[in-house]
Amino acid sequence: MKYPAVIPKTVLVTGCSSGIGLATARLLLERGWQVAPTARKAADLEMLRAEGFDPIALDVTDSASIEAAADTVLARFGGQLGAVVNNAGFGLTSAIEDAPRAMLRDIFEVNVFGLQELTNRFIPLFRKQGCGRIVNVSSVLGELSLPFAGVYSASKFAVEALSDAMRRELFDSGVAVSIIQPGPIETKFSENLAHRTERYGLNPDSPFTAFYKETIETRKTGTAHRTAGVFMKPPEAVAEKILNCLESPRPPIRARVTAVAYFGAFVRRALPAALVDAVMISQLKKRI
Repeated sequence: MKYPAVIPKTVLVTGCSSGIGLATARLLLERGWQVAPTARKAADLEMLRAEGFDPIALDVTDSASIEAAADTVLARFGGQLGAVVNNAGFGLTSAIEDAPRAMLRDIFEVNVFGLQELTNRFIPLFRKQGCGRIVNVSSVLGELSLPFAGVYSASKFAVEALSDAMRRELFDSGVAVSIIQPGPIETKFSENLAHRTERYGLNPDSPFTAFYKETIETRKTGTAHRTAGVFMKPPEAVAEKILNCLESPRPPIRARVTAVAYFGAFVRRALPAALVDAVMISQLKKRI
């Protein structure tokens, strides 16, 4: 489907403290966009200012913060906005049986609820303008759920479902909705995942306790990144895909970045679930 170009080229990008968000803000600024990057921590906001941005403080778990950020960006751009890129999010490692309610609540607050509440602030404006772009950074795990990544996958499955519904609901509005599935990217995601998982404590009675400890250690030390090796790409590769979603007259519904993302989508669609289960369980036995 063809969509109208975004004019003016103004964009709000969430989660710009590092990695994909920061790379996206830099690339869009370089390509002539007026960029409003967001971050939660004061130190990250200062870093963005040092790079020449005028960042906006945003905590997507706080409705008051979302309202204030939306008001700020619209005031800055004269009541208009061309696009929103929802990148803020985090991952966790846990077997489903060991996931406390707080873990589920926390990851959905950031990865799903905050994302959608912020987006909904701008949809009426996009409709009025007759144009707009919404880009949601998801994951290949938003289509293919892996052992010990089920909590994270559940949040990304939700992002994919919301995005698909929005795209169809906005069919006559001039507003495009795209999903990004990065795969393994050279960011702090893996290290941050380990630290966040530790905050919830490890179930001492879990049959997976040894596995948790090993996984957290490899993610902290970067071993997990080295294992991904040849399949990994820099965050700038994701930023290029996001730029295309914002500027193409026919933006992709799903933009995949790495070979892992393409392969995961193929597995989800082409292989029987029983076969996928058998392969995953085989690998799981080796790991635990």
